[in-house]
Amino acid sequence: MNVKDMLTGWYIYTDQIPRLLLALLVLLIGWLISKGIGKAVTSLLKKTSFDDKLFSNLGTSKKYSSETIIGKIVYYTLLVVVFIIFFNMLNLSLIAQPLVYMMSTMTGAIPNIIKAALILLFAWVVANLLRLLFKKGAAMLQLESRLVKWKMAENQVEAHYSVERIAQGVFYFVLLLFLPGVLGALQIEGISGPFTHALTSMLAFIPKLFAAALIVLIGWLIAKLVRDILTNFLKSLGADHIGQRYGIIKGKEDTNLSSIIGNIVFIFILIPTIITALEKLDLKGISEPAIAMLNHILTLIPNMVVAIILMLVGIWLGKWIEKMVVQMLWRLRFDSIFHQIGIGSLTPEKPKFTLSQIVGLLVKIVIVLLFAVEALQIVHLDFLVTLATGVIAYLPMLLAAILILGVGLYVGHLLERILQNVIKNNYSRTLAAIAKYTIFAITVFMALDQLGVAHSIVNAAFILVLGGLALAFGLAFGLGGKSFAAKYLEKLDDKLDKNNHL
Repeated sequence: MNVKDMLTGWYIYTDQIPRLLLALLVLLIGWLISKGIGKAVTSLLKKTSFDDKLFSNLGTSKKYSSETIIGKIVYYTLLVVVFIIFFNMLNLSLIAQPLVYMMSTMTGAIPNIIKAALILLFAWVVANLLRLLFKKGAAMLQLESRLVKWKMAENQVEAHYSVERIAQGVFYFVLLLFLPGVLGALQIEGISGPFTHALTSMLAFIPKLFAAALIVLIGWLIAKLVRDILTNFLKSLGADHIGQRYGIIKGKEDTNLSSIIGNIVFIFILIPTIITALEKLDLKGISEPAIAMLNHILTLIPNMVVAIILMLVGIWLGKWIEKMVVQMLWRLRFDSIFHQIGIGSLTPEKPKFTLSQIVGLLVKIVIVLLFAVEALQIVHLDFLVTLATGVIAYLPMLLAAILILGVGLYVGHLLERILQNVIKNNYSRTLAAIAKYTIFAITVFMALDQLGVAHSIVNAAFILVLGGLALAFGLAFGLGGKSFAAKYLEKLDDKLDKNNHL
């Protein structure tokens, strides 16, 4: 290789030095320009306070504000353009080509970004306008004072904060409505499609919600009006005095018969209103079971009314018959029956209730229980009907057992007095007591058998007791009274012999 060829090789590289220096100068200048434009964009956006207005409730403790992020995006975008120019000046198309493709994609998206930005700007303006209108309307209607008056806020400051939060909610709700348009302008179908569907469903549900709320409000107002009118009407007719007279309602100031009936009618009107509101919501997973339950309650209401009327009639009839029974038993001197059967007073002091009053109370309970069974039958409470029917079916056996005990006690004491008067010797009291308690024992076993308390055990116990007494008497007479029996048997034999000789 000669010197000329060597110089030619060096010239190839040395000729590229000016181009390299120029490219580096362009890179340096472009970097400075990009950095300056990025900082200028950040400063300009900070002067507009765009970040503070759009994201005012997100706090100020963000590491990077939106203006800084936008400035950085502008800076790096211009820097990519500078690098493309730099690599093209050095004829490095292999490196510049991907950057050019990236920039072409970014520049192709600029119209969509501008469109989305314009939509977002318009949404921001509309949201601010509606927020301002809401605040003006709240001030005109004195909403803050009304919130305090309605006890939805404790004081004026809390009411002011509540109004501000509602206004802020209106602002972001409007932005939310425009968000599908922004996502559609950016052609982000993977997010905008489901989000648009969800927002459409929510917006379609809002009229149903307002309609249901309006129905409930109107129904509540009508029910309240009817309740007040009916309550005042019943008060004017003296329904409260009737309830207190028959003992249906006790004498309380806050509870009376007219208000109870008014509240029941209020509930009866409110139930179909709620059914209609649930049908308007079209929430089948919630509305269908609730509607079925409310319809069942609504169909049960007439039966409940009839059952309540039956119970009231039963209570009234029971009270009336109780008074009649008490008066009749008092005239028959039924209160002295314990003295007649020899028991005496149940307590050493004068009892709070006489025997006539206790019997009258039991009669009233039986009558009320009969009406209660019929009322339970009407409302289809089969378990309680079966239970009450069993109790009523057991009452005759209980009454028969009580009568058996009473008759047994009376007969036992009567027999005791008769034996004491007839037998005039030292053993009269003992024999009378034995007869009395024998009758008492037989009576107790008969009463237990009548009550159906373990028939086999009661019968076996009675037989064992009777057999034991007979065996004890036999053993006592056969062993302890052997000489006594022999003496009297000899006397009896002598009398028989004398009669035969005569």
